[in-house]
Amino acid sequence: MNLAQAKRGQRVAIVSIPDETVRVQAIRFGLFVGEEVLCAEKLPAGPVIVHKGKQEIAIGRSLAARIAVQPA
Repeated sequence: MNLAQAKRGQRVAIVSIPDETVRVQAIRFGLFVGEEVLCAEKLPAGPVIVHKGKQEIAIGRSLAARIAVQPA
């Protein structure tokens, strides 16, 4: 499953970011393999909003679709 498929309110762990370009963008957001995040909101045809600690991060759907996650 990928981050774009996570349900609102679901806590997920990032298991892989295979694309190097996507990995670099995720690192800029502070997201790494092994991190747990909470899917706070999914805007229709818009970004996926995740909470990591006290941060709220909006990730575009196309980027979120390339981040593999599993339920935490």
